[in-house]
Amino acid sequence: MPIRTISTQPYTDQKPGTSGLRKRVTQFQQPHYLENFVQAIFDSLEPERRNTLLVGGDGRYFNPEAIQTILRLAVGNGFHRILVGQHGYLSTPAASLLIRRYQLDGGIILSASHNPGGPDGDFGVKFNTHSGGPASEKVTSRIHQLASSLTQYRIAEMEPLPLQACESWQVEESQIEIIDSVQDYSDLMQELFDFELIRERFAGGQLRIVYDAMHAITGPYAREIFVNRLGAAQECLLNAEPKPDFGNAHPDPNLAHTSGLQAVMNQSSGAPDLGAASDGDGDRNMILGQEFFVTPSDSLAVLAANAQQVPGYRDGIVGVARSMPTSRAVDRVAAQLDVACYETPTGWKFFGNLLDDGRITFCGEESFGTGSAHIREKDGLWAVLFWLNLLAVRSESVAEIIMAHWREFGRDYYTRHDYENIDSQIAEQLVANLRTQLTSLPGRSIDGFVITAADDFCYKDPVDGSLSEHQGIRIIFGQQARIVVRLSGTGTEGATLRLYIEQYEPPEGELFEATGQFLKPLLAVSENLLPICHKTGRVGPDVIT
Repeated sequence: MPIRTISTQPYTDQKPGTSGLRKRVTQFQQPHYLENFVQAIFDSLEPERRNTLLVGGDGRYFNPEAIQTILRLAVGNGFHRILVGQHGYLSTPAASLLIRRYQLDGGIILSASHNPGGPDGDFGVKFNTHSGGPASEKVTSRIHQLASSLTQYRIAEMEPLPLQACESWQVEESQIEIIDSVQDYSDLMQELFDFELIRERFAGGQLRIVYDAMHAITGPYAREIFVNRLGAAQECLLNAEPKPDFGNAHPDPNLAHTSGLQAVMNQSSGAPDLGAASDGDGDRNMILGQEFFVTPSDSLAVLAANAQQVPGYRDGIVGVARSMPTSRAVDRVAAQLDVACYETPTGWKFFGNLLDDGRITFCGEESFGTGSAHIREKDGLWAVLFWLNLLAVRSESVAEIIMAHWREFGRDYYTRHDYENIDSQIAEQLVANLRTQLTSLPGRSIDGFVITAADDFCYKDPVDGSLSEHQGIRIIFGQQARIVVRLSGTGTEGATLRLYIEQYEPPEGELFEATGQFLKPLLAVSENLLPICHKTGRVGPDVIT
């Protein structure tokens, strides 16, 4: 079977974002486009890290063809052992687990996460290193540099391999194995959580769940865990079959894209105790109670405060971390527990060094991502199981648990406004104009809110000392409130401008107001500082979370 060296021309747009390279499917289908980027990944590795590889994806359109191409490239580049998820399926959390468990040199995950799929949808390629976590900025910069000057790639001439059954092949010097990632992942969850207690609660009718897999990757994992191992009824699963176009829907677990799940949870009577959903590649989660939405920021704080309630964290936690735009709710928990709390840029890769150095146990992002030191990725089903375990232990509703938390720690009222597909020049100019005002803002009072600090967030990694600059603008009103502005790096066209509004109310304050009404004065302040609607002609945000 010959190995061919193919001449190519570099593409200039192969710069990975916060979660790999994401483009339209049609861009990845261009001649040599996928091959170039994967070859750049391989070329970025040290020779001793080019032996073992994991490959799989979230089942979206173009996954099967891309996997076969990557297998040919991996064989052409001399990888000795290549593991592939059965059917080509591999959730991002499972990928992190398998890389770590089998001590692989890395993994290529094919996903655009929560972005839409289908022939006109999005596709993505992300590389996770031997730690199991996303490649660092240093590594992704190196990949971009190599991709920008690539002149050839090495590829094996081989027929497509069937991915339906767990079997193995010897191709040249490479052993290719099809593996069942669902079992390994489910085994780990059973180690961390009290499956026996949850199963008892399910069997006795004291606990019920409805889970929306959004026709994405977590369907097979949810079926194994909730139905096969915990004994829930098959009917608890919604949209559990992975589809290339996610059922012509948007696999983003938020209030804008989960109307079916919300209809179940908002029934006046008979609603399950827990509603949950995950995204395209299985690393995000949304938590609902009966007629009750849990913000990701509150979810992280509650899990940290209740860590010792579940078996995997009986000994407590050593520290926590949150992305900068995430609310400061978990900071208050960390202070009470007397553990470290870190504020990082957006992007799960920034948690990696903290986890590897043993500085934190839990971490999370406001964009529906929560996780722990069990892997090096955020983990949607992990968060859902944590909430299930907590409900089983405390015998309280989701709303009761959240409200009890507010009564103890106070409430961080929080909302995120997404302005999607804004003209990039307008979005960049809005941010640039605000940036020029930063030095003059402290001390300024706007409608009773006094600005105490304003900056363009710069993060110095406490482990390796690396700097990450221009990670979002923070307007801080002491401990009372924050406004954060950030241009998102996860879209594929135009720009998404994200506005984060947060205001703290102490335990003795007004804890149970409607979020939009409570934050209305602070939202007016934000429009004063950043006139998005005025400059774009929009009447409001596309998505409110």
